[in-house]
Amino acid sequence: MNASQPPATRGRPRTITRERIVEAGIGIGLPGITFVGVAAALGVSHMALYKHVTNLEALKNLVAEEIFTRWQIPRVDADQRGELKEYLTVFATSVRLFVKAHPGLTPYVIRRLAATQPMLAKIDEHQSHIAQVYGIAKEQARWLLATVAFHGIAVADTVYSVTGQPVEEAQRLAEEAEMEAELDRGMRALIVGALVLMDEEEFKAKP
Repeated sequence: MNASQPPATRGRPRTITRERIVEAGIGIGLPGITFVGVAAALGVSHMALYKHVTNLEALKNLVAEEIFTRWQIPRVDADQRGELKEYLTVFATSVRLFVKAHPGLTPYVIRRLAATQPMLAKIDEHQSHIAQVYGIAKEQARWLLATVAFHGIAVADTVYSVTGQPVEEAQRLAEEAEMEAELDRGMRALIVGALVLMDEEEFKAKP
């Protein structure tokens, strides 16, 4: 008679990885992230998740970092580049759409102290790219891009997080489109002014 065999398991225990955590967090969305929610999405206990992420804020920072890393910031082909003003307008639109696509992200990207090292590296590479393509100093590229990004993120967050009395979807979309148009016009004005200011003595590259 054969010895009794242990009961078959129902598969391997689910592995908790950084990739699975951030995917679950992105799926839930930053405003709705909780330890219990992410753990449930992973099919594990929230106590198991605590072994990989220390607290809720660390979890949100992890997700925010991944969202930012995945952002496809517009690039410029050096052989087909237009004016710097045109690129900054494209960049401003990308910023607005980025904020719209990821509610709750603004606090994690608008302040430099909140940015992680991978986020700062991505920003620095982008600044170097624009400086090289347009033949301007790195500091000028940094200031221009930071100015457009800061104001674009702040205003877009206001546009897309606005609340009020319940309205029909058509009315909400119409109002949102009107606000987006105002935002785009305002960003174009900011860009024109920033380029003028950059040409003033205090912003010229030092020899």
